[in-house]
Amino acid sequence: MTAVIFAGGIIECTDFIDIDEIKSADLIICADRGYLYAQTLGIAPDIVMGDFDSYNGEISGEFEIYRSIPEKDDTDTLLAVRTAIERGCTEIRLYGALGARFDHSFANIQTLLYARRKSCAVTIIDSDNEITVQGAGERRYPYRENWYFSIFALTDTAVIGEFSGVKYPLKNYSMTTDYPIGVSNEIISDEAVLRVDSGIILVIRSMNK
Repeated sequence: MTAVIFAGGIIECTDFIDIDEIKSADLIICADRGYLYAQTLGIAPDIVMGDFDSYNGEISGEFEIYRSIPEKDDTDTLLAVRTAIERGCTEIRLYGALGARFDHSFANIQTLLYARRKSCAVTIIDSDNEITVQGAGERRYPYRENWYFSIFALTDTAVIGEFSGVKYPLKNYSMTTDYPIGVSNEIISDEAVLRVDSGIILVIRSMNK
């Protein structure tokens, strides 16, 4: 099952959002101000949840509403991700997870790790970035014109068995959290191949503007 979550970060434009793709998801959840974005796009959610400290408008419709208290351990986004996983979703597209407050953005990076531990793949998407995590194994990433492709270690050490199809390839390389060697790479072939032998990698695709 797939889910789409609208969080309460900043969505400056919606041109990059595929409405039909979102409507085809098995579950649509709005976390706090994310409800405003769904309304703007004309998307009917299945669940609206959060402490609503950043959205104080009217909430009405044929969907579930869950109100949490502000004094909670989970962020609104984590609560939404946790709910999607509990309902059987193994793939989540997360919008509105980046914005002005870096602490919220970083918390959402940690949420990617939480979801991975629960066997759920989450991708953070905005107009300029796609962010996900990759553990041990091989994945292929297609070429996109004018997009950077950066990788960073999220564990103390992450062993890159192969990173090919890119301008700056790596092979049998131990990447560490204290040296950003993987920033601002570029895919130069039809696809990049990233094989992680151990550890966890943060994968960030960013538009070159």
